[in-house]
Amino acid sequence: MENKKILMQRYEIGKLLGQGTFAKVYHARKLKTKKSVAVKVIEKGKVMENNLIDQIKREISTMRLVRHPNVVQLYEVMASKTKIYFAMEYVKGGELFNKIAKGRLKEEAARKYFQQLIAAVDYCHSRGVYHRDLKPENLLLDESGNLKVTDFGLSALVDSKRNDGLLHTTCGTPAYVAPEVIHKKGYDGEKADIWSCGVILFVLLAGYLPFNDPNLMGMYRKISKGEFKCPSWFPPEVKKLLSRILDPNPNTRMTLDKIMENPWFLKGFKKIESHYIPKGFLDSEEVFKYIDSPKCSCTDLKGLEERSLTKSSSNLSSLKPTSMNAFDIITLSQEFNLSGLFENNVPSKKSEARFTTKESASAIVSKLEEVASVEQFQITTMADGTVRMQGCKEGRKGQLAIDAEIFEVTPSFHVVEVKKLAGDTIEYERFRDQGLKPKLKDIVWTWQGEQQTTETSTSDQS
Repeated sequence: MENKKILMQRYEIGKLLGQGTFAKVYHARKLKTKKSVAVKVIEKGKVMENNLIDQIKREISTMRLVRHPNVVQLYEVMASKTKIYFAMEYVKGGELFNKIAKGRLKEEAARKYFQQLIAAVDYCHSRGVYHRDLKPENLLLDESGNLKVTDFGLSALVDSKRNDGLLHTTCGTPAYVAPEVIHKKGYDGEKADIWSCGVILFVLLAGYLPFNDPNLMGMYRKISKGEFKCPSWFPPEVKKLLSRILDPNPNTRMTLDKIMENPWFLKGFKKIESHYIPKGFLDSEEVFKYIDSPKCSCTDLKGLEERSLTKSSSNLSSLKPTSMNAFDIITLSQEFNLSGLFENNVPSKKSEARFTTKESASAIVSKLEEVASVEQFQITTMADGTVRMQGCKEGRKGQLAIDAEIFEVTPSFHVVEVKKLAGDTIEYERFRDQGLKPKLKDIVWTWQGEQQTTETSTSDQS
């Protein structure tokens, strides 16, 4: 009888799917569910020798931030003394590159893949993730022919930006890299990804690269000047679209919003459902504990998410808002905010709003539940005084998700901080100003930056 290799008493390891310098990818089956997965096996020693530990951490951070139907899903991270294991979604259709290698695609097929690519990239950017190595080899196809973005090993997060607000690490594949990346003067990760998407669209429709040259420097010169020629079979609207995406000036290059408004792009476009991730899951550092530990460990990402939600209790009797001291109150005040003395380029927090109220914590929660019911939001109340609301409707960047955290100043005075967790900022601000504020007016004493109502002030003075 054949000996089957069992990993961590969880997965049965099967055939080798592919391999790189530091990792091998195997087909595997989860013992409990019999579900097929791909297991990426990384040699811990090689990672340490080549100082790639931060890259591995970044890849994990990125993949746990992004949950989208057109992005390969990371299920679980495990480790032994010598290896790190990623259990990921198994995408059996292979690379999109293999399709292109057989010849150019028909316009309808190319458009479908481009639509799914743009939807995935737009979602990644909304989560502060920049891929930086988009190319057909990193785009997989599932059994239904849907595109899946993979390989976030060279990705960057928002906090990777320097004080100038730009990224500076030169990376990517030469034929797909944006001119500003080549020039090494700093670049916007979002605009660089858009350029790569344009190159991919060209390749899908033409079957060859737009900036092809046997000499690397020759290729870079063409890329820097944006010198390319569309074949005669390209539709006029595609030629115009590509001329705006493959603009060597990042400041005038077409944005994702404008691409998704383009008539050619919109033909047959189906809105993509994205996935909200609870705050507790995003903030957890448990996923990194395995890297430096010599002991075998296992972190189930889905389990982390479930535990975060399970901890969220709707039992108001267990609600215990965070207490605030005088220093907390001062730091919440815009007039006394000292963060500018210590941080450069502090981002504006448009997604946050605060209000004060003389109602009890349970009354605040009851009112928020009432608002959630009217606005069709799912609501979860946590014991730490946070109320989480998730919209049921799909917005431009997925479902809107909001946290309202209750802070106790005194038993009869509370501050509530409202902030966006996921979804489109404009949709959030519309909901906050047109939905939330009017419906909370019965319990709100004042919103941050607004004066108390005359009625309230008068009653206080009497």
